[in-house]
Amino acid sequence: MTQLDPTDRRLLALLQQDARMPVVALAAELGLSRATVSARIDRLRGTGAIRRFTVELGAPDADDLIRAVMLIELQGPQARGVAARLRRMRQVSELHSTNGAWDLVARIEAASLSEFDRVLGDIREIPGVLNSETCLLLNRAG
Repeated sequence: MTQLDPTDRRLLALLQQDARMPVVALAAELGLSRATVSARIDRLRGTGAIRRFTVELGAPDADDLIRAVMLIELQGPQARGVAARLRRMRQVSELHSTNGAWDLVARIEAASLSEFDRVLGDIREIPGVLNSETCLLLNRAG
């Protein structure tokens, strides 16, 4: 990923607050032209600084997503390929490398138990995945 300048950081902060903010409003807030802001967003998407635009639901009752953390053990030579495939799965909302017994930690979000079950199976069948352990996230603590 390329270096982010202060304007990129401000743009990303605005998009984190409201990913649907119109480019015209972003341009006004940043003191840039609409074309410049559009070009920056395209560049940030191209470099991976922006992976996706999403919606966060505010009311806990309205948020019916199945969420889990999956710990994944990899076969060394295939680690990059596994990570690349996981990043392309829309249900994998976060992916982190880690130390210890597990190589990757994936945060999974699925709309239903059947989708969740399918995603777990799909991940376990990726060549290079040796073992996994999955923990459902039930209630937010605190």
